[in-house]
Amino acid sequence: MADAPRIAIDAMGGDGGPAVMVAGAALARKRTPELRYILFGDKPAVAAEVARHPNLKDGVELVHTDLVIAGNDKAGHALRRGRDSSMGRAIAAVKSGEAGAAVSAGNTGALMAMAKLTFRTMPGIDRPALAALLPSLGDNDFVMLDLGANTECDTQNLVQFSVMGAVYARIAMGLDRPRVALLNIGTEELKGTDDLREAAALLRAASYLPMEFTGYIEGDGLARGEVDVIVSDGFSGNIALKTAEGMVRFVTDLLRRSFTSSFRSKAGFLLSRPAMHMMKVHLDPNNHNGAVFLGLNGVVVKSHGGANAAGVANALDVAAKLVRDDINRRIAAELDNLRAHRGEATTPRDAA
Repeated sequence: MADAPRIAIDAMGGDGGPAVMVAGAALARKRTPELRYILFGDKPAVAAEVARHPNLKDGVELVHTDLVIAGNDKAGHALRRGRDSSMGRAIAAVKSGEAGAAVSAGNTGALMAMAKLTFRTMPGIDRPALAALLPSLGDNDFVMLDLGANTECDTQNLVQFSVMGAVYARIAMGLDRPRVALLNIGTEELKGTDDLREAAALLRAASYLPMEFTGYIEGDGLARGEVDVIVSDGFSGNIALKTAEGMVRFVTDLLRRSFTSSFRSKAGFLLSRPAMHMMKVHLDPNNHNGAVFLGLNGVVVKSHGGANAAGVANALDVAAKLVRDDINRRIAAELDNLRAHRGEATTPRDAA
């Protein structure tokens, strides 16, 4: 299909390399047969994996690359030598229009650096942000950003992140007016830094935007399901994310230890197995895989390095949805709306 999403894949990224990336591509294509791919990497190795999946015989192009960005490569090193790597070529395919989005499970810092250098930020965006969908107790997941792209953020960065996060929530979860909150050390209006308080004031005044600003949220409220978008600087956001992931591992390990501590506990586990399985599925990071670099003139999705085939497939699903729903056009329209209400000049639509 001529209008089907075409996704450029860094087949060499991630802990599992071509085996996992190709298996994920095949799984995503089972769910969405019209997906098309360009796979970048060591051609013999990638071709051998493609041959294992009959549904990848058509609509898939293989492009050989000799270089691979290692997980411990510094961003500067990746920029100097990474243009011809599997990651660099996948990003370049989006820049040239050969693909609508790029997906990689490789080095996050290198991916961010190369994507930012290749695409530049959208008009009206000072810094891109890393956003992801995370599980909650509510009726849907929630979007959180920034998760590590920017250690320090000013007022305008936080406002721009809020706009981008709300657009992403409307696309990913079908929400008309996502509830947006700023991560803070308290919910009182006087709490937090000057930038946080100023951003909150601007967002409260922006009632014309299709989102509902609910104020501040503390770290213990991340997953309660009370908001749809949580905005922070990348330093705080990354710490909050890693803390949440650590607590999930702590609770699951504690439950596993408890259920094996005695015969009675083992019997209790058998009775509670359906509930435990439901919890495991809900908290499995593979079911929420696919972080997005928002604010760039191109769609780039970061898959977790340790993701399995199902996780990679979810990242590819995210990329395809963002392409179909033209996320950058929608972000640009919201930014124009924001600037127009502030009396600032809007950006010509073809500027990006």
